[in-house]
Amino acid sequence: MSKKKAVIRSDMTRAQWTWNEMKRNKVAYFMVAPYMLIFTLFTIVPVLLSVVISFTDFNLLEIPNIVFFDNYIRLFLDDDIFVIACKNTLIFAIIVGPASYMMSLMVAWFINELPPKIRAVVTLIFYAPSISGQVYLIWGTLFSGDSYGWVNGMLLDLGLITEEIQFFQDADWVMPLCIVVAIWTSLGTSFLSFIAGLQGIDRSMYEAGAVDGVRNRWQELWYITLPSMRPQLMFGAIMSITSAFGFGGVVTALCGFPSVDYAAHTIMHHLDDYGGQRFEVGYSSAIAVVLFAIMIGANMLVKKVLSKVGQ
Repeated sequence: MSKKKAVIRSDMTRAQWTWNEMKRNKVAYFMVAPYMLIFTLFTIVPVLLSVVISFTDFNLLEIPNIVFFDNYIRLFLDDDIFVIACKNTLIFAIIVGPASYMMSLMVAWFINELPPKIRAVVTLIFYAPSISGQVYLIWGTLFSGDSYGWVNGMLLDLGLITEEIQFFQDADWVMPLCIVVAIWTSLGTSFLSFIAGLQGIDRSMYEAGAVDGVRNRWQELWYITLPSMRPQLMFGAIMSITSAFGFGGVVTALCGFPSVDYAAHTIMHHLDDYGGQRFEVGYSSAIAVVLFAIMIGANMLVKKVLSKVGQ
């Protein structure tokens, strides 16, 4: 009985302490409440609803029928296109995710060494492709399937080809070109967060590091810079993973929907096909849940890897 009373007393003390802290910081809770409300309504609730609806047969018009795991069985055992979509998504994520992440970090590190006025201009130059609406027009013109395409025109003039290459209608070219475009436009939010993280590092840490035996810039990067900006590294990793797994817009803009022979068909395309075209909401919710689980797993793996940085 004494142990139980001690546990209850401990729990009450902890609860009372928590309540006192909430009352003491009530202004902070009040300020963050609108964001938490919006985040709950438009992020947490839809995710939970997707999980529930994935176990039903729902077409937006009739009352959902519970089918338990039938959608997942169909997805993994009877949907050949989904297998292709998973393969293409993983290939794209494995290449574009790390490549864009490392490129963002290295470019931010390079820009951080420039004088302030030049730094602002160079940052805009590197960041512009990620927000420009003309990116796909530029690449579409470069690799146009007729002689007016710059690449085709150049190859024809050099005598390397005898007829135009239909780049975005050729299954051998679609995925490589989409990967290149995605990497080229990947210097987005994570890139800016890296610059902010580099700007926030206390310069005295480098002086202390020199005293402790840090001899070159690479040692500074590994032992001082990266450990000091772990929050930005984690944020950039999450953004890179999210964009890498949800890159369907690049393919749709360049190759149309669906891409030729499903050469660049991704999970996002499969989700849009069943959810936005066929209105099989239950089945599309199952696809969304699988994609969500993959992204959560990738985030956990990256978090584990980044926790070892600088150790």
